Amino acid sequence: MQFHFSDEQEQFRMMVRRFFERQCPTSATRKLMDDELGYEPAVWRRMSSELGLAGVALPEQFGGGAFGAVEEAIVAEECGRSLAASPLFASSVLAARCIHKVASSADCERLLPALARGDRTAALALSEPNAEPSLSGITCTLTVDQDARLSGRKHAVIDGANADVIVVVARLAGSTGDAGITLVEVDPGATGVTVSVQQPLDPTRKLAAIEFRDVQARVLGEPGEAASGLRRALNQALIALSSEMVGGASRLFEDTLEYTKLRMQFGRTIASFQAIKHRMSELLLSVELAKSAAYFAAEACAADDPDLNYYASLAKAAASDAYMLAATEAVQLHGGIGFTWDADVHLWFKRAKSSEVLLGDASWHRERMILNLPAEVSARRAGQAE
Repeated sequence: MQFHFSDEQEQFRMMVRRFFERQCPTSATRKLMDDELGYEPAVWRRMSSELGLAGVALPEQFGGGAFGAVEEAIVAEECGRSLAASPLFASSVLAARCIHKVASSADCERLLPALARGDRTAALALSEPNAEPSLSGITCTLTVDQDARLSGRKHAVIDGANADVIVVVARLAGSTGDAGITLVEVDPGATGVTVSVQQPLDPTRKLAAIEFRDVQARVLGEPGEAASGLRRALNQALIALSSEMVGGASRLFEDTLEYTKLRMQFGRTIASFQAIKHRMSELLLSVELAKSAAYFAAEACAADDPDLNYYASLAKAAASDAYMLAATEAVQLHGGIGFTWDADVHLWFKRAKSSEVLLGDASWHRERMILNLPAEVSARRAGQAE
């Protein structure tokens, strides 16, 4: 597959980049790190109303911009490049995508327009303590009798303490495997909901632990039949996260390259040293390969490729490795100042570390790739074995 962005997509990218550069400098991000909300509501409203980023990939009938996975990846990449603090990933990518893929048309019409306008935000409660990042590890229990009652505990819920709606991935009582996986809507102020703010490594992305004790919930879609739609939505979220990560890695590479051209040692810039050239070349190669994987996955998603599980995991594994390499090299090549609070590189370092494990680390996704090899690869491997 040969992939390139169209002129319209490149213009869209530059528009988004200019907005983030003007509205979301690192000085603003630093201030929001200590803010309970974690983002500036006025900037979020502008992102949603003027640029339509909150609903960029949602259908027009639900208030979205009807763009595809590639445009969503562009937005995520530029967001990661600027380290913009917003509920974009939690509300628009994770929660809204899951609602769209699983919920009924009536529920989508009820929930998605407000999310697309940025009037409300949602959080997806997926991860559970000591569980692998897959639907098979879900233990949060849903009992459906006269009404739906939810019990269980979720952790690392992005923006979970400030969301207007909590969307929970749960399992019907007594079920196993994909059968029984259900998506439910919970009011964060409902009786039995306890939200605790967690202290994350990355203060630019707020996390919460949420406990549900026999909470009244509203089932989105058919009970026990959400696994397929959720898997599709989570693949799209993985692609967006991978794009966000390569955006951050690219920014670290560019900033580090500029710094090496300015820092003097022995009467010359350190960028002129052969050892530094080698390190920067290896870093550039890693970042560009991760970009290719993320772009390919986005195009595969837009084309509804049957091997999307494989490509989404490929993108996440490559982006995780590249981002951590870029963050580590940036800190080291900035010398003594790279370790200090005054240097901005540590902000991306913390984001790289937190994103590395979000929705599964590189090792987990490589195992998932093996289990989801494309048909032609599996056939070729079988032929070689014979």
